[in-house]
Amino acid sequence: MDSIALWFGETLGQYIPAELVTFIVSLLPILECRGGIIVGRLLGMPLVKTVVISVIGNIIPIPFILLFIKKIFAWLKPTKLFGRLVCKLEEKAMKKSEALKKGEFVGLTLFVGVPLPGTGAWTGSLIAALLGIDIKKASLATLLGIAMAATIISLLMYGVLSF
Repeated sequence: MDSIALWFGETLGQYIPAELVTFIVSLLPILECRGGIIVGRLLGMPLVKTVVISVIGNIIPIPFILLFIKKIFAWLKPTKLFGRLVCKLEEKAMKKSEALKKGEFVGLTLFVGVPLPGTGAWTGSLIAALLGIDIKKASLATLLGIAMAATIISLLMYGVLSF
């Protein structure tokens, strides 16, 4: 993930403002606010500005995933082009859902908040939607998880292990 975030920072950072690069990276699955904070730090942005932009960018896709992903998947499944991909995404998400079944709220918050590969707001929202977790509960847990991930990565990038 770090190398992808660094590539975005180095490549896009030459052509567009650091704030926009940070925002774009934060919107993307896998990278999310974690990648946005790494890019913001790489491009010399101040901590507060980086975190605010990264968190906003990470939050924007969440309601769309929670509200529409099941309908989108149902629409794409019968197609030859996307059918396999959708089935793989569902299968992968459901494998990760075991940790969430007990203590949905805390499990989802930790799943989104602990910055490990394959976790984050995109995957957490996908799992919450597929499991049918109440949208208000899933939204709050995801927001808390994003705040947790942003705090951890900010400490690593700007504080404890700053470079």
